[in-house]
Amino acid sequence: MTSFARGLAVIQAFSASGPDSTIARLSNQTGLPRAVVHRCLYTLRKLGFVDSADSRRYHLRPSVLSLGYSYIHSTPLAHAAQPILQRVSSLLHESCSIAVLDGTEIVYVARSSVTRIMAVDLHVGSRLPAFCTSMGRVLMANLPDDQMAACLGEATLTRFTERTITSRERLLRMLRVVGRNGYALVDQELEAGLRSIAVPVRNAAGTVVAALNAGSHAQRVSVQEMLTRFLPALQATAQELSILLAPWIVLNNLSMELGAEIVAPPDSRPQT
Repeated sequence: MTSFARGLAVIQAFSASGPDSTIARLSNQTGLPRAVVHRCLYTLRKLGFVDSADSRRYHLRPSVLSLGYSYIHSTPLAHAAQPILQRVSSLLHESCSIAVLDGTEIVYVARSSVTRIMAVDLHVGSRLPAFCTSMGRVLMANLPDDQMAACLGEATLTRFTERTITSRERLLRMLRVVGRNGYALVDQELEAGLRSIAVPVRNAAGTVVAALNAGSHAQRVSVQEMLTRFLPALQATAQELSILLAPWIVLNNLSMELGAEIVAPPDSRPQT
């Protein structure tokens, strides 16, 4: 399946190369020979995932979104979260998000945006480094010790602001505190002026499956307000999500025994 892996690498390289990319640029991004990239692009073009007007500069086609939507539509959390996320976002008057851990990064699976508080426009599918984000720290803190150490060891600790913590020893101590406290508050470590707080979302077995956060401009919301007003609201919302997910975990376990997987319906709410 080496060819399959190479094709996926070429698709992913478009995000780093820009909307239109040449074979040479994609080769540089993936480390694959130009001839291999050319063959991948030929196949992807036949499948409708990429296109080119002049056979020199290539761009992704909208059909590539189906790869990501397959994950979103098969995940009960993504279905269940959106209306609940919008409700807590309206309550706090701030943007709220849900993310999962993927390697050393977090991936947004749901988001309700009230105001744009970052230079980067965040949306479902956006990725950020886990080590300096509130959701990332919550997710890392709830990993088994060996996985936590491995994740921290593999992370590239870029200093985004003067507040960014880049010491692995200090981060490890902080993650243990986050695990004990049940929340993470990050103050302007990813971007100056951005303050956020996150809590874990657990499934029926108590396993952390995602993180929920709220972010705000530091000048608008103090650390104390995040702890006294934001934290209880997020904890209550995380609990609601956990309860909502429980029936689908039971159904999926049962369906696996029957040899078929049950996926949440479009409205995401259990039918009684």
